[in-house]
Amino acid sequence: MRGLLVAGTTSDAGKSVVTAGLCRWLARRGVKVAPFKAQNMSLNSMVTSDGAEIGRAQYMQAQAAGVEPRAVMNPVLLKPGSDRRSQVVVLGRPVAEVDALQYGERKEWLSGVVESSLAELRDEYDVVVCEGAGSPAEINLRSRDIVNMGLARAAELPVIVVGDIDRGGVFASLYGTVALLEPEDQALIAGFVINKFRGARELLDPGLEQLQKLTGRPTLGVLPWTLGLYLDSEDTLALDTPRANARGPVGRETLRIVVVRFPRISNFTDMDALACEPGVVVRYAASAGDLAEADLVVLPGTRATVSDLAWLRERGMADEVLRRAREGRPVLGICGGYQMLSEEIVDLVESGAGRVEALGLLPARVEFGVEKVLGRPVGRAYEEDVRAYEIHHGVVTSEGEPFLDGCRKGAVWGTTWHGAMENDGFRRAFLKDVARESGRDFTPAPDVSFQALREATLDALGDLVEEHLDTDAVWRIIEGGAPRGLPVLPPGGAPPAAVG
Repeated sequence: MRGLLVAGTTSDAGKSVVTAGLCRWLARRGVKVAPFKAQNMSLNSMVTSDGAEIGRAQYMQAQAAGVEPRAVMNPVLLKPGSDRRSQVVVLGRPVAEVDALQYGERKEWLSGVVESSLAELRDEYDVVVCEGAGSPAEINLRSRDIVNMGLARAAELPVIVVGDIDRGGVFASLYGTVALLEPEDQALIAGFVINKFRGARELLDPGLEQLQKLTGRPTLGVLPWTLGLYLDSEDTLALDTPRANARGPVGRETLRIVVVRFPRISNFTDMDALACEPGVVVRYAASAGDLAEADLVVLPGTRATVSDLAWLRERGMADEVLRRAREGRPVLGICGGYQMLSEEIVDLVESGAGRVEALGLLPARVEFGVEKVLGRPVGRAYEEDVRAYEIHHGVVTSEGEPFLDGCRKGAVWGTTWHGAMENDGFRRAFLKDVARESGRDFTPAPDVSFQALREATLDALGDLVEEHLDTDAVWRIIEGGAPRGLPVLPPGGAPPAAVG
């Protein structure tokens, strides 16, 4: 019945990375371990081998643990379609579109799903490493929390809190996170981890000592800033840094890929394999001017095809995409992006907008269906085998030159398949084609294996845990829970007196 919850002071503090690293470290020790995230709000999802949709980070964490990803590892997935409404995916299948208030009404049922899913994993595995969501100190949400302290208290899980020092204010964030919690929740906070540290560790030590004196809890380790650990990120915050492989191009020139950063961008991990190619620079952009010098513009997946198409037009980016296509310059659309490149979209499901004129760059038509398509298709393109996955409501019928399940017209490609670029032979052939169409002297490296790079990244996460965390202390927490008699910090332990 061993377990641990990894919480964070903020979104993108490093919860997913630490959880994956702990899973890889434990698996190396011969421990049968599984990841778990009770409720995930993310547009970056993946399809399991049995056709269930789960958060992409939990899929990656299962790979780190060396086990088959399953729906019970992420029983509740929320996919926002607007600022107020989300699709609720339960045990891998969509069940409803709800707003925040309607979601709250389903709490009791969802709590039962979470409880039974975690119980199933705890019966089967030696250790379950759980990941929280956002911050556990969101006190406005505590009464209906099923992923942070609500889960920890119900399942009697010890908690470690991760803070991102690169953002500044990490000591205040760690102290304040504990202090805002109720006494019963504080009793489960066993220690801290500081993430993304740069510089001399001895300069940090006085703060760590004082934090322990103030809270009664140790810092279990300080993880250094490490490049290249952005694979399978959940948060769009991870898209702010340009991505380029450390190796220079094989040919004389680099290849510049610009990805449109839609408000509801989804499955942006499609670009990770491209960013691993030597000489390829991947950037995300939200203005027309940023598209002008790109060798390839990518319209990625989106959870809100019609509204993001309107956004594309409002910002003048649609005109730039049309201009590029007229000039024969490469454009790729994936899933929602492919739908935008079609001639017409009929949507009575996702947006309710009805018939919408699309960009008209591909001979295709889209009609949204009530049933979500989830699958792991296989096919061929450029005489290479391709394995991918698909997650969409929009059903596309197309004519013209086939491209995977979609089509191509000139230098414009479209497909509903995610993950195609992770196939090494296909990726190299596609980039050669893009370079030819864009007039670039670019040659893909012949020896890049995306799967090998993924495994190397997961090993690097395990190395970070082994080298920079007090793993003996972590194991004691996993085995025995949070130490008894931990101090209770105000104001959580002592509400302030009324004013006036």
